[in-house]
Amino acid sequence: MKSSDKNTQSDSVGWDRQWHLSTTAEETSLTEIEFALMRNYSAFNRWMDDCAACCHTSSHPCNGNDYAILNMIRMHHRPKSISEIARLTNRDDISNLQYSIKKLTRAGLIEKASSKENKRGTTYQPTEQGVKATDTYANFRREILLPLIQTIQRSGEKTDQVTRVLSLLSGIYDQASCIAAAHRVTLPNDAND
Repeated sequence: MKSSDKNTQSDSVGWDRQWHLSTTAEETSLTEIEFALMRNYSAFNRWMDDCAACCHTSSHPCNGNDYAILNMIRMHHRPKSISEIARLTNRDDISNLQYSIKKLTRAGLIEKASSKENKRGTTYQPTEQGVKATDTYANFRREILLPLIQTIQRSGEKTDQVTRVLSLLSGIYDQASCIAAAHRVTLPNDAND
């Protein structure tokens, strides 16, 4: 019996679990996790966009991703640099972060922090309007999202477990990305880029 046949037969519901990405039960489980992560990423982005839309009062529109950065800047009431935001969010798309910073600044939600002690570059802090916007975001989150999470039995314990697993997966995917980057094949057209 082939391992792909084993995957199909082992499903008690009768669903076809054969994937081009998996030939064993372990590979099928990993594939299911990856598709769940993709769906969660999309749902989370929709949530952030919709919640941000409820909070935004400026004529300069900001999306959920911008609000995530705004909340990160406000975190611990300490100004943050772009490199610090990138590290905290595990992002390497600095140009997109810079664009969000410009949008948040134009919207009047953040400003440059004036600190002579900082030798690492520009840091940003929320304005009074930014604090109000993040308070509104936190209130919407508390009113809408928290009750939904609380419907999960033993939600506190389970969310702690999910957090640990997602953090571990983040490290695993970062390591896998480094390995893949080291073995990337350069195509003839890539040489001109």
